[in-house]
Amino acid sequence: MTRTAITGARIFDGQGALDTDTVIIDDGTIVQIGGEVPDGVEIVDGTGGTLLPGLIDAHVHTSRDARALALRFGVTTQLEMQGTNTRYRRAATEDDDTLADVRSAGFGLTPPGGHPAELFPEGFRPGPPPGAPAPSGPAPVQAFVTTPEEAAAVVPRLIDDGADYIKFMIDDGSVEGHPGIPMLDQATLNAGVEAAHRHGMLTVAHTLTLDSVRMGLDAGIDGFAHLFMDRPHTDEIVARMADAGVFVTACVVLNASMMGITGQALADDPRVGSRLDERWDDTLRSSFDHYPQGELADVLATVKALHDAGVDILVGTDVSVPLPFMGGLAHGASVHHELQYLVRAGLTPAEALTAATAAPARRFGLDDRGRIATGLRADLLLVDGDPTTTIDDSLNIRAVWRRGARLAD
Repeated sequence: MTRTAITGARIFDGQGALDTDTVIIDDGTIVQIGGEVPDGVEIVDGTGGTLLPGLIDAHVHTSRDARALALRFGVTTQLEMQGTNTRYRRAATEDDDTLADVRSAGFGLTPPGGHPAELFPEGFRPGPPPGAPAPSGPAPVQAFVTTPEEAAAVVPRLIDDGADYIKFMIDDGSVEGHPGIPMLDQATLNAGVEAAHRHGMLTVAHTLTLDSVRMGLDAGIDGFAHLFMDRPHTDEIVARMADAGVFVTACVVLNASMMGITGQALADDPRVGSRLDERWDDTLRSSFDHYPQGELADVLATVKALHDAGVDILVGTDVSVPLPFMGGLAHGASVHHELQYLVRAGLTPAEALTAATAAPARRFGLDDRGRIATGLRADLLLVDGDPTTTIDDSLNIRAVWRRGARLAD
């Protein structure tokens, strides 16, 4: 791998601007920031641009093709919140620098018939696309539980299967238009969270309502994979979340899609549309549209209130498969859309970028990425302009590096 110096660009290190314009990478690692450029180094001229850490999408459901698409948008790491990319199943692709890196919860704890079963039309069976190679090895561990004992027992099985963190579905189906679906009760949730913490695992909860957030807080959950959308925030819930030290992966793009707001304007942007095939273009132009009574203004106000209270807001999208009934989202592209939503909510562009870089890396224990610092992975994104002042510039993608390997244009 060629030793490379990126010179002349503004540098946002994941938390703020650096007073230098040079980063040198070698053998997949950032080896020098600032100083003289050694002889014999390939130089990439970043003049007029900004160098960022590779972006992290903290809520996806992904595949090999989706990881490739994400990387083309500068998303170098995806955090899967339900799926099969656990430690052992992703091993064969971990050295493929044409794909975003991935971590996974495996399957989330939910009762039989519980979320996410209600999302799919009758007769639909989610799985690999036609023509995809058959999965090899043992089947992933399913996590259908209805009692505290079952919850406590399945957690070590998920860990043995290679889960990187443990996910809990706390959902009565009301936001998705299926009220009354089976849902974890408090005792079962408590037992699962306690078992996960006993094994040293991070816990994340799927919650779309304020009441389900309260259940997660009562159980001692570490973070939330969604922002509730069924009502405005209250001072009480904001204070509770801040006091608990939780993080929130807001997924405003998902909430907007649930309200019937499509990603058509994003798809019309040539910086996005040129990177999407027909399936993803159609999906981005669609929406979930299960909760049209929702108020996006309330969601944005909640983001700002939580941020102002010191709650870590992370960038995530909940993007999954290219199907219009799960639309409004596309891998990689929707991270940039989420950045725009966070700025619309009242975060500064730099704060929004931190939510897609240093903050998710810190909260998920990814100590080797999320920042531009010596000794860290050379996961980098070079864009034209300055997204720390104009967030839309994040889509002006000039170059992407994963572990120091530059992605072919």
